Amino acid sequence: MRLATWNINSIRTRVTRAVEFAVREDIDVLAFQEIKCKPDQFPYEPFEAAGYHVEVHGFNQWNGVAIASRLPITDVRTSFDGMPGFAKGHEGPDAPQEARALGVMVDGIRVWSLYVPNGRSLDDPHYTYKLHWLEQLKNATAAELAANPDLPLALVGDFNIIPFDADNGDPAIVEGVSTHVSPPERQAFFALADAGVTDVVRPLLPEGYTYWDYQRLKFPRNEGIRIDFILGSRALADAVTGASIHREERKGEQPSDHVPVVVDLAFGAVEEDDDLPMIFA
Repeated sequence: MRLATWNINSIRTRVTRAVEFAVREDIDVLAFQEIKCKPDQFPYEPFEAAGYHVEVHGFNQWNGVAIASRLPITDVRTSFDGMPGFAKGHEGPDAPQEARALGVMVDGIRVWSLYVPNGRSLDDPHYTYKLHWLEQLKNATAAELAANPDLPLALVGDFNIIPFDADNGDPAIVEGVSTHVSPPERQAFFALADAGVTDVVRPLLPEGYTYWDYQRLKFPRNEGIRIDFILGSRALADAVTGASIHREERKGEQPSDHVPVVVDLAFGAVEEDDDLPMIFA
């Protein structure tokens, strides 16, 4: 199976790029974030014509997640247990949920497409919401894996966190001033390992950005950041045979500001002398 994640930054604007990428790269399951549309606005036809079924979760022109799959999709969930909500001026346990999570089962694999809250600024309520959201994600993941330790589970998407200094090539993002690099955010990201998931791409690709801001020539200057990840349970990590970050998708006409991240999965015995491909596409 080839599993990919991509913050597409408006699927209606970039549907042609998305479908062409999926077909050209032989993607079996492609998780999208920031689709910016409701289910009845999603451009299903080009995906269906290419052999994909699509599940969509979106409320309006903000946020939104989707999963396109060549394989049958079952057990669709639009939130994880305990997922908090948020609305400006509306704090507390009854705050409305945003369209930031979509979980499905595909060929025995639990796949979550996740669009982690941005945080906005260190003193914004959205930052507190982000940390709470990540804590509840950790708890829900730990509970699911405790109930089924051998489950191949993938948390994929835009985590809006730069885990290491080496992942930050944008001089405008500064610890102590900016979100994405604050110690509490990084701790929340690393705490997901306590739930039983690890970054399955970094061992094969220790370097590489996944996002470049549209402004101030960030892409030509390669002032990018790494915020898009595929985190996998032990059963999923053991099946990874390759990984790629598709930097070329940041070029061309109307690109997203993010690029796809892809892993190849092969469940079953793997020869000890098999080479694991490490590629930047």
